[in-house]
Amino acid sequence: MTLRPVLGADSVENLRILRDLLAGPPGKLEIPPGRHPLADGLRVPGGWTIRGASEDDTWLVATERTGHPVLHVLGSDVSISDLGLRPAPSDPGEHGGDRGTGLTIGEYLYTEAPEWISGVEVRRVRVDHGDLRTANAIGVMGAVRDIVLRDVTVTGGYTGLAVHWGAAGADVATLVGPTYHPHRLDVAGLTVSRAIEGFYLSSVHDVRVTGASLTDVEMGFRLLPGDNTDRFVSSPEIGSRIEIADVDVTWSGPLYAVRIAGWGRSEIDGVVTVLTYRDTVIRDCRLTGRGTGNAWSPIVVEQAAGVKLHSITVASPEQPPEP
Repeated sequence: MTLRPVLGADSVENLRILRDLLAGPPGKLEIPPGRHPLADGLRVPGGWTIRGASEDDTWLVATERTGHPVLHVLGSDVSISDLGLRPAPSDPGEHGGDRGTGLTIGEYLYTEAPEWISGVEVRRVRVDHGDLRTANAIGVMGAVRDIVLRDVTVTGGYTGLAVHWGAAGADVATLVGPTYHPHRLDVAGLTVSRAIEGFYLSSVHDVRVTGASLTDVEMGFRLLPGDNTDRFVSSPEIGSRIEIADVDVTWSGPLYAVRIAGWGRSEIDGVVTVLTYRDTVIRDCRLTGRGTGNAWSPIVVEQAAGVKLHSITVASPEQPPEP
């Protein structure tokens, strides 16, 4: 079943129309060309295909500062393609990485054990935060697996693509576990510009990011262990089989272009744990720029001996690359 709604200039009416359709049996939802205002974000259940005419011609534009993602995928077997997403301005804070986004798959905090979300594909999607630098563009969070992202473009925002573990608990200081870790994630053709950061991966396994272009950013990307990895999960998979390859970074932030960390400090009690990475490699990356702070480095490695680095070139804007 293919649904082709007629949308207008009324953000409340557009929201009602699309929410009513998404509350029905799953099918294909084709959004017509144009900039379509929405008074709030849309929750996308499992089984839906949502597509527009193209990422340049079809836009969903959030108009109210609710902090909800423009599209929030909360079920499996979802396909989203050929869309532009414009979040409303928001400031979700340090631990609101899944809020205020153009697109979030999964969640960060759960009140009870969640169902795993799998089989989600995102292709040719653009997220435009404009001059906003306080919310992420795309969040892949918590109990998610078998996710494909292809040819995603981000302008502005804090982190272009934030991939983060999730957990059961009311907030980060009172987590009770268990924790849930994104895996089997395949990202190719990510383009991020004028954001604080291109992407990060926090406490994941079986993830591949290739062919990314990160320009005019303060940080290119980070590989992180998560701060409660060993407390609630005994799985030996976390930190294994991660590949970041063929990434171009043009940066000018105060600290670093790339950070690779193995240690994390729990916000529950301050305990520091170290994650052992295995079969993890960062290769064929080109870093161009220089820091603006008193102490900066193109690459910072912190207690992450298990991460292999191959063919990383570093250059200042006016100098040729050096291996």
